[in-house]
Amino acid sequence: MKKTSLATALLIGASTALLSTGSVAGPNNQLKVSETASAEVQAKVNGWLAGDKVSGRKDKCFGIALAGENDCAAGAGTSCEGTSTQDFQANAWTYAPKGTCESIVTPNGTGSLEG
Repeated sequence: MKKTSLATALLIGASTALLSTGSVAGPNNQLKVSETASAEVQAKVNGWLAGDKVSGRKDKCFGIALAGENDCAAGAGTSCEGTSTQDFQANAWTYAPKGTCESIVTPNGTGSLEG
């Protein structure tokens, strides 16, 4: 009976952890929006930078996450969420509001839709 209870507890814990990893990484304070972006894109990015959650359609935006804060796919030697090893790693992505990625400016350049 105790084995079943322990197994159930472990399964519930693992399920909870898995569900919690589905959260979307947020922006960091080093991101800016391009001055040449449209007013709509500037509003989306500025809202996101201010803490608005990304809802609806999103883009996988490569190169905008800080080390350990990517959403997934950080390339060779990494597995997924939170595994990037460098700030603004080119092959690590974070979800950004749809249509804004290439207008997000980092200290290393702009975001990219490809890693």
